[in-house]
Amino acid sequence: MPASVLLPRADQTLARHVLSGRAIAPGPGPAPASRVAFAAAHVVCDPLADADPVADARLDWDATLAFRHHLWALGLGVAEAMDTAQRGMGLGWPAARELIRRSAAEARACGGRIACGAGTDQLPPGAPATLHQVAAAYAEQCQAVEDAGGQVVLLASRALAAAAAGPDDYAGVYQRVVGATGGPVILHWLGEAFDPLLAGYWGSPDLDEATEALLAVVAANAERVDGVKVSLLDRDREVALRRRLPAGVRLYTGDDFHYPELIRGDAEGHSDALLGIFDPVAPAAAAALRALDAGDLDRYDELLAPTVALSRHVFGPPTFAYKTGVVFLAFLAGHQAHFRMVGGLEGARSVVHLAELFRLADAAGLLPDPDLAARRIGHVLALAGVEQP
Repeated sequence: MPASVLLPRADQTLARHVLSGRAIAPGPGPAPASRVAFAAAHVVCDPLADADPVADARLDWDATLAFRHHLWALGLGVAEAMDTAQRGMGLGWPAARELIRRSAAEARACGGRIACGAGTDQLPPGAPATLHQVAAAYAEQCQAVEDAGGQVVLLASRALAAAAAGPDDYAGVYQRVVGATGGPVILHWLGEAFDPLLAGYWGSPDLDEATEALLAVVAANAERVDGVKVSLLDRDREVALRRRLPAGVRLYTGDDFHYPELIRGDAEGHSDALLGIFDPVAPAAAAALRALDAGDLDRYDELLAPTVALSRHVFGPPTFAYKTGVVFLAFLAGHQAHFRMVGGLEGARSVVHLAELFRLADAAGLLPDPDLAARRIGHVLALAGVEQP
């Protein structure tokens, strides 16, 4: 008999869900030829570490690195130490630096592509920083990424958002930092929905003005900028920005609501991908990108369409809590043995929210072992008083 689970609903009733038993399993394959695609990967905490999970994050290195090999085997690149890895939400710079070092070594060993987040989070949180200190912090982290062999992703900086008086301050810091790197970097515009402390990034709360400031930074550093990752959840704004980038500068979509159509593109171009949702939907993403390479647009749409409802739920408000859903889905899919998180963030979403994630993941073909997934959500539900008969 197919596995089934009693799931709680928003009206506090229970409904039985019978699992489909369908799972997408594309198998190992090369990197996509027609698009560059990174999955921003989550980290697996050590559930048995006798340490404060908020102040002293400990990682399960074997499980964390095994998940990256899962992504590389599917042909996806790994975007390491990004916000999906809980930068600024439990994972501090010392742990992130070690994560970058280890992941980059694994990437070299298997020929996988890796880009790594370089930010300013070694600066004391909440303490005012000068622009010089911000630039120096960026430089330190960029050097660590390049020493490890990774491509630099310049993460949006809370410290810079607090210190900058306007677009000229951003331009000065980025000019100094980008100019000192050894290879083309990816700039990162993370919207306020993902991190409220980044409100007004690029020097203005007006997104049109912020866009102009970003474009000025790109134009001044075009030879050293591989691309711009945009996470604003605004499809039309992303397309408009993409069309204005200098030749050779990519737009890496971070839009976890509209990614299928943005990656598919139109007659005037397409977005590449650097997405948190590509962590839990990696099998579907890999299969869809292979279909896109083959020119099979119908199959591409068919594979990604069911993942959109899942992604919109994962990234539903408050958007910054999306990491909880990503880790929960990894637990259901068998990529880790527990549902514990750095910073104790397994409690950041309701049980009803998690139950809907389970249902949507099943509909998208992302539960490779239905019986395992059913048992695991049963354990989580039992902790909330929902026993399975």
